[in-house]
Amino acid sequence: MFRFAHSEYLHLLYIIPVLMVALWFLYRKQSKLLETFTNKKLLKILSPERSRNKFYVRSFLVLFILALLILSLANPQIGTKYEEVKQTGIDVFILLDVSLSMKAEDVKPNRIEAAKHSIGMLIEKLRGDRIGMVVFSGAAFVQFPLTTDYAAANLLLNAINFNTVPQQGTAIAEAIRTATKSFREDAKTEKVIIVITDGEDHEGDITSAVNEATEKGIKIYTIGLGSQSGVPIPLGNQSGQTAYKTDNQGNIVLTRLDELTLEQIANDGNGKYYHGTSGGNELESIYNDLSKLEKTEFGTTRVTDYEDRFYYLLAPAILLLLFEFFFTEKRSALLSKLFKKLGIESE
Repeated sequence: MFRFAHSEYLHLLYIIPVLMVALWFLYRKQSKLLETFTNKKLLKILSPERSRNKFYVRSFLVLFILALLILSLANPQIGTKYEEVKQTGIDVFILLDVSLSMKAEDVKPNRIEAAKHSIGMLIEKLRGDRIGMVVFSGAAFVQFPLTTDYAAANLLLNAINFNTVPQQGTAIAEAIRTATKSFREDAKTEKVIIVITDGEDHEGDITSAVNEATEKGIKIYTIGLGSQSGVPIPLGNQSGQTAYKTDNQGNIVLTRLDELTLEQIANDGNGKYYHGTSGGNELESIYNDLSKLEKTEFGTTRVTDYEDRFYYLLAPAILLLLFEFFFTEKRSALLSKLFKKLGIESE
């Protein structure tokens, strides 16, 4: 197998056609400046060693060296062997509230963005553990199932917004049941649910949902976002002013953190409750607790052992760079013969 270890550097190859055009314009401008002082016939007499074709050859050489350096920077690698690696860890489902109340800005920049940031930080810390996500509002859906593909998990996390679940509400009970059903019952791993919400306007029988989870050995942690004093829910800007959600009488609706419900969920779920902050330290605390749980083998994966091959490109680039240093634009009899055979006019 072949790959580039740092494929992002391959975007630098777009510079080469740009430089190619720039060098052509530079030569044209240089030629026009010379023509303002003399004509072509006189120029050949005054500068008989000057060669246009050698300028093109040198330009091609410089661009080719640059391409080799960029490719070596991307570090091409070849897979030499496969290894079977045991996968051990725990299974974690994160339940994220995407209801309109999560737009409140008592946690900066707002509740849902603060939650997504801290979840992203947690994903970066995971080593072998499987993570899944359920998003919920008035209904609950699996955003992505349990996986160790953390890059894909981050991508799907970033795609979450307030339109992910169009039905409004805060169906915590349904979200817990959805996650409970999504765990693989045949996997003997430790299973954990982390609920991130403001806990307000919850729907359904939360107690029975928590009991169903704990009967299957699932621990439930909760993180409450927001303030208990209450803040308005911004809906956007209208005429340069921020509009807020209102009730049927036109009064501004305030959203409050329901800590009592979240504390009860965590206590019944054999977990802990944390008050969420912009820094996301509470998820780090939960991860520290999870790291103490016993890691269980849940499968094996094939890992390819790659070896670097950048030096196959770097070595010729350095040699050509030394050659280019001594390369001049004077006429060469050898190149003149070569261009003549190719039918290219040598000037």
